[in-house]
Amino acid sequence: MAEVYTGRFAPSPTGLLHAGSLVAALASWLDARDHGGRWLVRMEDVDTPRCVPGADQAILHQLARCGLTPDGPVLWQSQRGAAYEQALQHLVHQGWAYPCGCSRKDIESAQTVARHRAAVYPGTCREGLQGKPARAWRLNVQAVQKDLGLPAVTPWHDRRLGPQQQNVAEEVGDFVLRRADGLWAYQLAVVVDDAEQGITHVVRGQDLADNTARQMVLQRALGLPTPQYLHTPLVLGADGDKLSKQNGAGALDLSDPWATLAQAAQVLGLPAQAPLDQLLTQAQSDWRRFFFSRTD
Repeated sequence: MAEVYTGRFAPSPTGLLHAGSLVAALASWLDARDHGGRWLVRMEDVDTPRCVPGADQAILHQLARCGLTPDGPVLWQSQRGAAYEQALQHLVHQGWAYPCGCSRKDIESAQTVARHRAAVYPGTCREGLQGKPARAWRLNVQAVQKDLGLPAVTPWHDRRLGPQQQNVAEEVGDFVLRRADGLWAYQLAVVVDDAEQGITHVVRGQDLADNTARQMVLQRALGLPTPQYLHTPLVLGADGDKLSKQNGAGALDLSDPWATLAQAAQVLGLPAQAPLDQLLTQAQSDWRRFFFSRTD
């Protein structure tokens, strides 16, 4: 029996959607429609201190104004703690997760950190806390790879970017599963929830491509399937950086939904000339023909 395509859009309700996040939402919706599949929405509200009250419902309203309605119930990560705990305990039982007492300053002081890149964890607590109190929980990447016979370099294929690879142990290190403040880390939550929702295809912004290899290692460790991945072009701000809430990206102006959707379609290389009630239909027919002919 053929696998049923299931895609998703997973915004963080730390504010309203902006132009960059709408591009990812539209692309994931179009890809699901092109495959005759389902499109789901997940609220990645696991970082509760940063979440804005009411932003989750406002995001759903923004999507609806643009004609993007999920095909099933919305999942909230803040309600999924028991599932994340079960996954962590499985990793601990296998000897693949360990407590870490290092602060961010401890890690960064050991190396020079490139702009926009987190410091590679040097494995300080891999063999024990050395008298420090436990702060976070980390995945022992090398132990997972050794025990499961995985290669040191994780290869994967992006449907837009082509062949990709990353040596997670060297380029990332043993990454966090549960943070020092007790909150669940993005990497663990997204892997567990993609499996829970039966996600077969992940379509998201290119800034998240660097997360793919470590998520694949974690999927192997938890015995979960690996979706297909597609990373979309980014919308850049005036400074050349990715447009984001952190650098002051404004909320979508939905006073003219046609103009807003048309702009997102154009970022994806799609023509946007039809009236509002036909724009999404036109974009569906153009998705494979125009978007996948782009090489940028």
